[in-house]
Amino acid sequence: MQIFSIFEYSSYGELAISKLEEKGIGKEDIFIVPLNNRTENRRIFDSLHRADGVSLIDLGMALATAFSVIGASIGFKLSWGPIYWGIISAFIGFILGLGIKLFMFKVIRKNQRLLRGKHSEVILIVDCHTVDAKVVEQTLWKNLALGVSKVESDGL
Repeated sequence: MQIFSIFEYSSYGELAISKLEEKGIGKEDIFIVPLNNRTENRRIFDSLHRADGVSLIDLGMALATAFSVIGASIGFKLSWGPIYWGIISAFIGFILGLGIKLFMFKVIRKNQRLLRGKHSEVILIVDCHTVDAKVVEQTLWKNLALGVSKVESDGL
């Protein structure tokens, strides 16, 4: 049986390995794979086939609606009339909202990611007998594994 688990790159993975060795799992039955961090920056604009669920135009649309109502209301007193001023102020509101969202994603969120730092994860694979699986799984959970999964092998 193989047990897969994921740990943050920290001392908890090392503690889990030492606990497993204390419980009788040999070093040759433990395999560790560190995951690489993302090297390229995330794309801001989505394509037709890939979307990340983050919208840049939601604030722009809300501000366009609010500005168009205000612009149309004020446009009754201005020379071009409410229709033109409603369209002009909607365009200004949309550009303002889009600019705010772009600023938030490019500057504020980037700084938050840099402050938090990028932590990679480690995959820990333990090859053990079926009778030891429960003990191994509990040991991994006690040492703060992010996820644990068991795969039963047919002796292949």
